[in-house]
Formats: sequence, C-alpha cells, structure tokens
Amino acid sequence: MNASPVLNSTFDLTTVIFISALTVLSVLSLCFIFHLRFKSKSLTFLQNFNSLWTVRFLLVLFIFFWSIVELLRLPFFRRRYLYPFLPALGTSEQTHLCKISVVLSLGFFEPAFLVTLLFLLNASITKKTPKDSWAITFVLVTCVPLFILHGLLVYFNPLENQIPILLRQHSVVLEDETVLCAFPFLNSVVFAAFGAAYCTWFLFSCWRVLSLVINKNLRIRIYALGTVVLVALPLQVVSLAFTVLWTPEDEIYGVVSLVVFLGAFCCAVTGEGILVIKPISDALEAGSHCGCSWSGSRRQESLPPPPPRPEETKMEERDGDVDLEDGLLRG
Repeated sequence: MNASPVLNSTFDLTTVIFISALTVLSVLSLCFIFHLRFKSKSLTFLQNFNSLWTVRFLLVLFIFFWSIVELLRLPFFRRRYLYPFLPALGTSEQTHLCKISVVLSLGFFEPAFLVTLLFLLNASITKKTPKDSWAITFVLVTCVPLFILHGLLVYFNPLENQIPILLRQHSVVLEDETVLCAFPFLNSVVFAAFGAAYCTWFLFSCWRVLSLVINKNLRIRIYALGTVVLVALPLQVVSLAFTVLWTPEDEIYGVVSLVVFLGAFCCAVTGEGILVIKPISDALEAGSHCGCSWSGSRRQESLPPPPPRPEETKMEERDGDVDLEDGLLRG
C-alpha cells in the first residue's frame, strides 16, 4: 500500500524533531567539554578529568554530522529548507544526495561515533591514558575501509546489472518528482557485518569494565550503556534487513526507516549522556568541593585541625567515588 504524502511528511517531521533534540544535546555536550577544558586550567584537581577531551569532542562531532546527513535523506527537509536556497535541485541532484547519505551515514559517521564510543569505554580501564592520536588512528583504521567499501557498492558496483533493482535501489522518484531515499541491500549487508563484529567487541569491553567496577552508580551507567547499544544496534540491523521487503512508496517502509533511525539515535543519546555529560558534571561538582576545601584550609592553616564531621566524611567518600570514576570514565 502506497503511503500518502501526509504520512510521509509525518514520518519526516518526527525524524526532524528527534534530530533537533539530538542537536541540542550535542551543543550541551560541547558546552560541558569546553567548560571543563577551561576550568581545568585554573583547578589542578580537574586536569586528570580533562584527559581525552579531544576524543569526547570527536564523539559529539561525529554524532552531529551523522544527524545532518540524516536530514538530507528527508524529502520534507529538502523541500522546506533546501529548495528556497537551491531552486535548481532537481530529481537527479536529489538522487545523488541519497547516494551520498548512504555512504556517509552507514559507511562513516555512524560507525565513527560507535567506534569512538567503544574507544572511550576501553580507555576507561587502561592504567595509562591513551594519546588522542591513538583515538583518531583507531577510528580511521576502522572506518575508512568501511567507507571505501560502501562507496564502491554505491558508485562502482560491478554486479549492479546482475542484482534485482529491489536489492540495489538507493532512491525512488514519485510522480510529483519527490525523491524518496532507500537503503541498498548490499550496503545493509556490509553494515550488518560491522554491527555484528561491533556488538561482540562492545559486549566483551563492557564485561571487562564491569569486572573492575565496584561503585554502584558506575555499574548502573555501564549496564545502561551496554543495554541500549546491544539492543538498539541489532534492532537497527534487523530493520535494515526488513527494508528489502518493501519499496519506499509503501507505508510500512516509512515505519521501518524510522526504526532504523531510532536505533542509531538511541546509541548517540546514551553515549553523549553517559560518556560526556554525566562524568563531566560529576567532575565539576567534585572540583568545586575541592576548591572550597582548599580556600578554607588557607584561612585556617595556623589553627589545629578540628575533628572530622559527618559532612566532611561524606565529601571524602564522594571524592573517592569521583577518583574511581576518573580511572574508569576519563575525559
């Protein structure tokens, strides 16, 4: 059953709303990153928490670019925001945008932010903080071959004539010259292989981190991160497989495409929340406590130390938890 234009616009508008929320979260994450960066220059205690800030910046940057590429897939967005500035954007140009979005989304930006997320998780249990260059090398070595393979399948596929059009279409042009983007079958297969390998590696990394974590709050965060990624990513892969059963004109295709988007969206939101915003907010709060304690000690350095109070004991316990978090979730 072919989808009505109103229904297609509803799916597109829903996606735009989610992307807008993700953009706001990404901007908030960047504010946290740079605030900690500047704050650590005046507070020595925060310098350890500021390690790998470049990696966290890359995570947010990859997520932001992925969301921009997802916008280019939406006819609603192209018609509403691109046509006024690019009136010469015809069907052939929109078809080319669909090809680019497949290569950049499935082939680079989504794998890049997933690999960066995995790097931060593995770096949290290393005794020595890895250099930022290692993170960049790790992402490039993993994602560049995947990007090249997706590009070859879209632009230089030698088996294109032997594969049914339903399995290789990247876009469909409707009667009103609206271009609907699709997911080519072979590109979905490549991403599924990446997803299977990634989930295996991610599960092993979560197990290693949990075997070292004794703090209850940190365990909850790792469990939440692992659950979301290990559920959302396989769900995205399965949804990509189901897109082969329908064409972009069908109503159910819009639903399945939305599920594909939401799978990556959940991974991105959880990664920014657990690996960027929450650790930095805890570090800033602990740094403010240490700053207050340091200034108070200077005023009373000539007096004998008073007996510890319950509030100070709680503060020391909290600082101990933050020190543990510094070793487990650096950044």
